[in-house]
Amino acid sequence: MGQRVGILAIQGDVEAHARVLRVLGVEVVAVRHAFDLDGLDALVLPGGESTTIAKGLERLGLYEPLEAFAASGKRVLGTCAGAVLLAREVENHPVRSLGLLDVVALRNAYGSQVDSFEAPADETAPGFEGLSCVFIRAPRLLDPGEGVEVLARVDGWPVAVRQRNVIATTFHPELTSDTRVHACLLGDGPA
Repeated sequence: MGQRVGILAIQGDVEAHARVLRVLGVEVVAVRHAFDLDGLDALVLPGGESTTIAKGLERLGLYEPLEAFAASGKRVLGTCAGAVLLAREVENHPVRSLGLLDVVALRNAYGSQVDSFEAPADETAPGFEGLSCVFIRAPRLLDPGEGVEVLARVDGWPVAVRQRNVIATTFHPELTSDTRVHACLLGDGPA
């Protein structure tokens, strides 16, 4: 039986992630309540607006269930705003985060919506060579802890990181045809 992957469906780029995951042959589940996490193999926290998503997490009582999901060893991917929500600390209009990833997220570090851009990763872990990164109001990841592995950099800054079962990207991998980041979430991608 295939994997079941949830996508936090409070706000953000839910459908684009769902398309990529379906291409990879997984069942996609919209997560809006704690019970939606039951039976999932992995979870995506999509990009969007981190303040709006954080307010939704609070309103729906999802902070503790998401923390427990990750603590159980299940895989989690946060992209852009999702990466902000995974960080141990958030700067530049802080929001409550889950603290699942030992980094500081600097919100909107690359500018506003009109400053969006695409760039190739200039340094990657094996298997991520040629990775193209789409940045939209992206955060910057600062001060990665000792247990944080940098998977990709752009202009020397970490843009994809992993700590145990938690992966974060400051870019939007769902907006390209490259499925390697999502495959990594499924345990099928680059080590």
